[in-house]
Amino acid sequence: MTGSRDNKNAAIESTDLPGGFAWQADHAEKGGAPATARVVRAMIPLLSVNADTKIGQTQTGQTQTAQTQTVQRMCAWTGSPIKDALPLRLAGGLHHLVLTGIDTRLAEVYAERVTDQGAVDQLVADLVTRFDEQLLPWLDGPPQTNEAGRSASIMAGLAWLCERVPARFEMLELGASAGINTMMERYFFRLGEAEFGPPTSPMQIAPEWLGGPLAHPSPEIASIRGCDVAPIDLLDEASALRLKSYVWPEAAHRLGRIDAAVKLAGESPPDVRAEDAARFTLDALDRPQASGLTRVLFHSIVWQYIPEVQQQRIEDAMAKAGSAASAQAPLVWLMLETNRETFKHELTAQIWDGSDRGNAAQVHLLAEAHPHGAWINWLV
Repeated sequence: MTGSRDNKNAAIESTDLPGGFAWQADHAEKGGAPATARVVRAMIPLLSVNADTKIGQTQTGQTQTAQTQTVQRMCAWTGSPIKDALPLRLAGGLHHLVLTGIDTRLAEVYAERVTDQGAVDQLVADLVTRFDEQLLPWLDGPPQTNEAGRSASIMAGLAWLCERVPARFEMLELGASAGINTMMERYFFRLGEAEFGPPTSPMQIAPEWLGGPLAHPSPEIASIRGCDVAPIDLLDEASALRLKSYVWPEAAHRLGRIDAAVKLAGESPPDVRAEDAARFTLDALDRPQASGLTRVLFHSIVWQYIPEVQQQRIEDAMAKAGSAASAQAPLVWLMLETNRETFKHELTAQIWDGSDRGNAAQVHLLAEAHPHGAWINWLV
């Protein structure tokens, strides 16, 4: 088992480009996205073509080589293609061509009406050649996949906390992206037999519930805000469409969730600050905390993207603030993140309430969950 984990870690850290793209394709296929897997596999030949190899024609009829600016930049990549999500950056750009109607040929692949890998290879090569200028900027940053389904795990965590801390919560989200999960108090959740939120909400979230039953208390979210280094404005049509582009096309329900989030943002936009995670955390922890209010720092599938220097600052700040917490003004760190040993996505909670003064807060493993919210395996 240890050897298997070591091999996975080595693969993720590796700078081998074809190997990284193959890993991402396999990961997509295992995640129920076979069409996305084919598109990613179609990128692999582009990484090894000779600069003189002809792969297609431009819209003006001029023959071009595979060495477009987009391909050149990928081939010159020095980091880990998996950690940097390099294949998914280009996949987002290609999906954007379909969503905008610029070129809809990949829609046949996404709908699995075209499944021959050779045909997909040829199509992707042609698209990268024809739309080089449009695709190149998609390599500038990692995908922003703001998935509402992840908020189901956070809500389950709040329900569990209700029996341990004051059930009125001040919520602070790191890496909030478009702020979709900072509107969770307006969503309807069905978590096993437990239900939370307004039943008429346009955002209906009901993951498959595995494991034991969840308690039925009613968490009260007194306030909720977040930060992101580059927030996405849900009310800007182009920005919302870019967010959709990063969603795997096979997951139509996830695209629908973005539409529901846009509707709710139109009624009252989420509170997301353009700020790095460490500064946001330190500023929030410096503010007075009212008695009877539980302060919760939370995030989902974002910790790996926060620079290590910032991670350390956040950990130090939480430990310091936790040492001053009390039963009437507790501090909680709630997160849904990838366990780098098992590669499972785990919901964990740390609670500082003055009961273990001078000691680090115990980490409670609450659940394992699907990264896009399809299921939750409750463990406590």
